[in-house]
Amino acid sequence: MKKLRFVAVGTLAALALAACSSGGGAGDTTSEPPAETTTGTTETTTPAEQTGDITMWVAGGDTPQELRDWLVAKFAEENPGSTLTIEEQGWGDLVTKLTTALPDAANTPDVVEIGNTQTPTFSTVGALLDVSDIVSEIGADKFHEGLLGVGIVDGKNYALPYYWGSRYAFYRADLYKAAGVEVPKTLAEVTTAAAKLKTATTSGFAMGGADWRNAVSWVFANGGELATVDGTTWTSTLSDPKTITGIEQWADFYKQASNLPSTDRDVAYWDFINDGTDGSAPAAATIMAPGWARWSIGDMVKNDAGEDVRDGMANADKFDIFGIPGVDGGLAPVFAGGSTFAISAKSQHPELAKSLARIILSKDYQELLGTNGLGPGVKDYWASMGDDKFAHMMIDTAAVAKPTPAAPGWAAIEGAFVYEEFFQKVAEGGDVAALTAEYDAKITPMLNGQA
Repeated sequence: MKKLRFVAVGTLAALALAACSSGGGAGDTTSEPPAETTTGTTETTTPAEQTGDITMWVAGGDTPQELRDWLVAKFAEENPGSTLTIEEQGWGDLVTKLTTALPDAANTPDVVEIGNTQTPTFSTVGALLDVSDIVSEIGADKFHEGLLGVGIVDGKNYALPYYWGSRYAFYRADLYKAAGVEVPKTLAEVTTAAAKLKTATTSGFAMGGADWRNAVSWVFANGGELATVDGTTWTSTLSDPKTITGIEQWADFYKQASNLPSTDRDVAYWDFINDGTDGSAPAAATIMAPGWARWSIGDMVKNDAGEDVRDGMANADKFDIFGIPGVDGGLAPVFAGGSTFAISAKSQHPELAKSLARIILSKDYQELLGTNGLGPGVKDYWASMGDDKFAHMMIDTAAVAKPTPAAPGWAAIEGAFVYEEFFQKVAEGGDVAALTAEYDAKITPMLNGQA
């Protein structure tokens, strides 16, 4: 379920040109074909009576096959004579494919999964259908606020929350106990505990120097932001005093806690706290990862198929979890990960696509997401994730999680690895004040879609 959401810098411009050439604005549907004419009459069918074949793109393997099969069957049941085909696209080239396919009415997928950090790019250039009516039916307050927000443009909704995942700390309870270290209750104590646990071969808290998605919690905990918006104009705020405080605290934490290189990012941290295959000590006492990492952690056991798998942290004396604490306790805001789904503005069957959207947001499907370890986009069904400590931690951390700025150029920033570059330089001891000023000047125009 790990997502690699990268995008070419020219994506926004390419999509904007495609939207302009087709005459469409955000959510424009003027290119839709006329309603089908009933044979032998002059009457036309209503949108609800149309039949056809629609396609949904899902990204990566995050949507389990059993959920895909359920959607296909349910769609056919609720739309007699129509069919749904689900196609998987890799995260690595998803944006490139969407950039090409969405403006093409003859080849566009009808419904698409989009990474939450990529959604603003597609929402602002006329590529997606206005689905505000669906939001109104359910109630905006019922949705995951962060995922809903990234698809809002000028007060209209162009994307709907699909699923989310929240980050928290996984740790070796046995190592903490042996070292006499208590679970940290403040952000400063995270550094203190990690420094005590760190050895030449084991990170007290493993984190790569270029891992901004985890590092940004230190910024958020201190009241800092990556960017702010005034009307429609975005401004990078790395040099804001609160943001600088968070960055400096993180830099101190990284130096004292982690053995990982300053260049590391998108690391499979879960491997670090498992025992080595030869029974050697783990490479980290603590990591930070999305909740689903649990199933890559633990002792090796045989599953029903006889395969060697991790037991999901079954031994609570050896593995445990905690939420990254805030400056004064409580929970620090973490990066809100997840996906949205949207309807192509060029869909030949927008009403059938909306039917699928309503099925995805239905109680049955939302609870299937929850029981498969994915945070449902509709809050009413969060309880489906279970009642154990993992479910509670995922929900509690999600409640304070923050999305990336919903700026039109955000995907281009991610594609250029700008924040990875910035945090790497900080981790290597660069002057924070100088670096924040330098990168504010670089990021601000990019936020506003200026390559």
